[in-house]
Amino acid sequence: MNTPETLYDDGTHPVGPRPLLARTVAELRSMSARLLEEGVVAGQARRLALVPTMGALHAGHGHLVAAARAANDVVVVSVFVNPLQFDDPTDFERYPRTLDADIDLLTGAGADIVFAPEEAEVYPQGAPLVRLSSGKLGEKFEGASRPGHFDGMLAVVAQLLHHAGPPALAAVPVQYSAYFGQKDAQQLAIIRRMVADLAYPVQIRAVPIVRSPEGLALSSRNRFLTPEQTEAALVLSRALFLLRERAEAHQPLMIDDAEALIASQPLVELDYLEVVDPDTLEPLAFNCRETPFTGSALVLVAARLGSVRLIDNMPLGDA
Repeated sequence: MNTPETLYDDGTHPVGPRPLLARTVAELRSMSARLLEEGVVAGQARRLALVPTMGALHAGHGHLVAAARAANDVVVVSVFVNPLQFDDPTDFERYPRTLDADIDLLTGAGADIVFAPEEAEVYPQGAPLVRLSSGKLGEKFEGASRPGHFDGMLAVVAQLLHHAGPPALAAVPVQYSAYFGQKDAQQLAIIRRMVADLAYPVQIRAVPIVRSPEGLALSSRNRFLTPEQTEAALVLSRALFLLRERAEAHQPLMIDDAEALIASQPLVELDYLEVVDPDTLEPLAFNCRETPFTGSALVLVAARLGSVRLIDNMPLGDA
């Protein structure tokens, strides 16, 4: 298997063969079965990974795929802009569709198959009448700002996990994993709970946030920021790193200080900054101010810069 360090010849140009392009579920399953069977060794399990994306890929996605490449025999990356995740049709239409550029990036990151279906392939009978609910986990934070977003996300992730699942190989078992970025921490928590509640036969792997040299979390939305807004957005990661330093020193977190730091940047309009339990997303108010920090937690932050909404987070302690 490749390692992430060997995927680029000079850091920018892709190396290795371009991934196969599957437009239908039937093509995806056929390609996946063939690639898994090509490397069968008696007595050794094969490892299959799925990396779901909505395209408009950046270096953070490349890191996510490279992590899957380093630990698996076959890597499938889905590229599908899911209409059920958008409460504003304008946002859905505005979302970049850059499949050719995405495939170039995925070539360098080591993907074997790109699954890029049309909407009719994913929802052949139109919008599904029966849907999963993200429950209380999906009603707060991003769910409060984007009602129905996480229910729509679950609708497509549940399908992708099923469609990309391992074929039945007579000669060898297949271990199945799906990779998600830690930047979408609420989404990750909801997917983990769905997989546990519905007994999906897949391991969920989280990959840490990739940041710019200055500290800004990489995001497809960053392309909509002006240079001034990009500089202003750095205050979000500075606030998170401040809280991490205090947590590592077992000091009181003093959330008010982090909020004041963000408020000092006039281009940034804070939506929320909250310290929560990593699994339940319930607030941990007792660890926020005067009590020395112990245990584990997750800091979530969201803010607007003009019309662009950014999210970020930071694990604390053992999280």
